Amino acid sequence: MKIESLHDLFVEQLRDMHYAESKTESFLPRMAASATDPQLRKAFETHLRETGDQLKKIERVMAMLGLKARGEKCEAIDGILKETENLISHAKNDLVLDAVLIAAAQKVEHYEIATYGTLCAFANRLGYKEEAKLLHEILEQEKKTDLALTRLAEQDPVVNARATAA
Repeated sequence: MKIESLHDLFVEQLRDMHYAESKTESFLPRMAASATDPQLRKAFETHLRETGDQLKKIERVMAMLGLKARGEKCEAIDGILKETENLISHAKNDLVLDAVLIAAAQKVEHYEIATYGTLCAFANRLGYKEEAKLLHEILEQEKKTDLALTRLAEQDPVVNARATAA
């Protein structure tokens, strides 16, 4: 894809997120199944449902722009998920595994937050008000998920503290 305008960049980033959300949606069940902390497992299951909703919103934005709902390979999300697989396979006990899962999930969330923030700014600049509103809804969900993961890591019994004791 040639990127010759802000609109082209917006579309490229939108397709990037379609791919990223699709890959994340397929990976979240693995993360949920790997979690030993019940609240962490529930958080992954909740975010799996949210991710499906986010994909639908991205597809709505694409439809509003007259685009086919498809993604473009996202090297960043592929790298994060590959690293996550590697870390999961090397975690030697359940206490550390939950900390691995939270760290990995937050890397995904931070990537998504950065990209959705950019997409919102682009949409507003391009005058895509309804599209910007939908993307902002996704951005707020991603921020909420990131905050929930931080709370899980720091709450009592603290996942990170249990991992320290391992």
